[in-house]
Amino acid sequence: MISFDLELFKKISKDIFTCDSPTGFTHNVIGIIENYIKEYGYNYRILNNGALEVSIKGKDSSKVVATSAHVDTLGLMVRSIKGNGNLALTKLGGPITATLDAEYCKVYTRDGRIYNGTIISTSPAVHVYKDANSKSRDIDNLEVRLDEVVKNAQDVKNLGIQNGDIVCYDPKFTITESGFLKTRFIDDKASAVILLMLLKYCSENKLEFKHDTKIYFVVYEEVGHGASSIDKSIDEFVTLDMGCVGLDLAGNEFAVSICAKDSGGPYDYELTTRLINLAKDNNLDYTVDIFPFYGSDVGAALSAGVDSKGALIGTGVAASHGMERTHIKGIENTLKLIYLYLL
Repeated sequence: MISFDLELFKKISKDIFTCDSPTGFTHNVIGIIENYIKEYGYNYRILNNGALEVSIKGKDSSKVVATSAHVDTLGLMVRSIKGNGNLALTKLGGPITATLDAEYCKVYTRDGRIYNGTIISTSPAVHVYKDANSKSRDIDNLEVRLDEVVKNAQDVKNLGIQNGDIVCYDPKFTITESGFLKTRFIDDKASAVILLMLLKYCSENKLEFKHDTKIYFVVYEEVGHGASSIDKSIDEFVTLDMGCVGLDLAGNEFAVSICAKDSGGPYDYELTTRLINLAKDNNLDYTVDIFPFYGSDVGAALSAGVDSKGALIGTGVAASHGMERTHIKGIENTLKLIYLYLL
């Protein structure tokens, strides 16, 4: 069984989580992953849409299996420049916008400049605005206050900022002494770290994969078409994404969640059952769950015409699309289950 290297997890996690990579702006994090894949000695290629595909020859070529994690995250984009020099916003993906009020952010311009700012309410001061506490924090009532001397829209344009520039907010990456990973974008950077740890372990120990295997680091998942570009010859596809926590769901931060059904319908019965049995037979802490407001890269692949069995697993994540949290134990259980499936 694969062992969990906490120090390796901390190192890779810091690299991945602190690299801004909202959907549509993922080239920097893919570059970090590419360097790891080169170091581990695997064959890979960058797809036209920016995703990275690792190809591994297995002991048995009778079928091709695949797994994935998406490295694109939630984010924002400049919608327009206001007369007072603040920036109106549009969402990239589906963040809980109420959690963004007062977050520090960076604005990336098309010519490579980076500016700091703060996301604030359009009624940001209790001493000035009667509705400072009650005003909705939807995207139309949030804006970026730049940390630059700007008094009007032209001052902002003179900095090189324009409509369509990327706005990234602080992930607040933290690993606590008690073993909690609390940061934005555990969905789904934790899974990317898991796959990199798996690849390093197999490379160092010269382990053979059971079948010919494709491993994808996907982009554009947060807007629905991430895995639409994967190889159409894949027979089985087990994607790694976050497990949900809350309401009547069984999932928790210490277990690997196995999804039986999401908003797009049921996952493959036989493959999901096989994963459940692998977890059970190897004494992993696992749950089986229904994710009612959820879609994954399996759905994107099937919609694109990939004729494969599909399944979904991942560590339980609390407060998804907000200030997320999970535990090292949940990540370890997920790492072990994907290892058991592939090897």
